[in-house]
Amino acid sequence: QVQLVESGGGLVQPGGSLRLSCAASGFPSNSYAITWFRQAPGKEREGVSCISSRDGTTLYADSVKDRFIISRDTTKNTVSLQMNNLKPEDTGVYYCTIGPLVFGRCAFVQSFRSWGQGTQVTVSS
Repeated sequence: QVQLVESGGGLVQPGGSLRLSCAASGFPSNSYAITWFRQAPGKEREGVSCISSRDGTTLYADSVKDRFIISRDTTKNTVSLQMNNLKPEDTGVYYCTIGPLVFGRCAFVQSFRSWGQGTQVTVSS
């Protein structure tokens, strides 16, 4: 059974940093993508960042490039999302997901994923 446990959300001022973590287990393949999505109030859910288990390649939404860094610890089966220079528009519930790669690569595909419970990130002064 797939399990995803997220941690690290909270309240931070604009310009601050937060680190989200996702502990994943039970996926029935060694080839998968860990993808973070977020959903702000009144907005559609959107992809934020993805990392491939196959080769560690990453994908970022344009809105977070150069501010967010996704990384993995293969010994602990955890993925972290370091979020720097946070902006109010980064506010939302962040979800960790696990699922198959798309043609061997990361992609912001929401179907065929297992989802974590979500963690709230609020950027406000």
